[in-house]
Amino acid sequence: MRLDEIGESSNIEDRRGQGGGFGGGFPGGRGGLGFGTIAVLTLVGYLFGINPAILIGGAEMIGTGRDTISQRSAPPPSSAGQDQLRTFVSRVLRTNEDVWQQVLPEQSGVAFRPASLVLFRGATRSACGGAQSAMGPFYCPADTRIYLDMSFFEEMRTRMRAGGDFAYAYVIAHEMGHHIQYLLGILPRVQAAQQRLSRREANALSVRVELMADCLAGVWAHHANQRWRILEQGDLEEALAAAAAIGDDKLQKQAQGYIVPDSFTHGTSEQRMRWLKQGLRTVSVKACDTFNARAL
Repeated sequence: MRLDEIGESSNIEDRRGQGGGFGGGFPGGRGGLGFGTIAVLTLVGYLFGINPAILIGGAEMIGTGRDTISQRSAPPPSSAGQDQLRTFVSRVLRTNEDVWQQVLPEQSGVAFRPASLVLFRGATRSACGGAQSAMGPFYCPADTRIYLDMSFFEEMRTRMRAGGDFAYAYVIAHEMGHHIQYLLGILPRVQAAQQRLSRREANALSVRVELMADCLAGVWAHHANQRWRILEQGDLEEALAAAAAIGDDKLQKQAQGYIVPDSFTHGTSEQRMRWLKQGLRTVSVKACDTFNARAL
């Protein structure tokens, strides 16, 4: 992946140098979810999505603004590798910002507003509740921030066997996809609807949210490559391998030896690859409308 000629984003909030503790834990969901369900949803946090605290607790926390950190952090511990990775993340974010600044108004008539990307180590706070490395990257609509512990990339490489720079870029683009959904008004409507639905029905809506974000990541990739020629041989295969590695079916099979389709919140491996390719092929926000799709 070629990013050498791309500038860095100014919307990086680096909290890696501050303490990682936070209190409270996850809020209780409707029906009193057991520890087993919470453990599964935390594992599903590896699927690159909205804060699992929201999936567990519902939308009650949205807009409360609690647990938000506003102060600037101390300078983080530095190393050549970490500095290089931070630069990579910042440049990928910049390409997302530049692409959506143009594409979103053109295709939907909605103005793009940047989302800050928070780098943290171990744990931090968000307006959606506590953030932990084990939850994976996520987008919090309550403060319009993307949260990322860069150690997740190492987890992708070793645990999921889905490494590579473009696979990591796909993670960031997927989270930006959630921000685009927020700007379009989709996330607030989905979260409100989930409060009126059964857990199974709410999960089904979550799947459509996540697959749309995968598709929007594909839209970004196409436009970014058209503008900067960022893709190199093997890059698309990296992203598709990452999408395949993080399907609900595959992770549940690895974690517990069997799958429970009604508990899926992000889609199967096959669905995630298909919608990523849909975005790459159609380059259209409208074509990423999973909510009106006859089949996922």
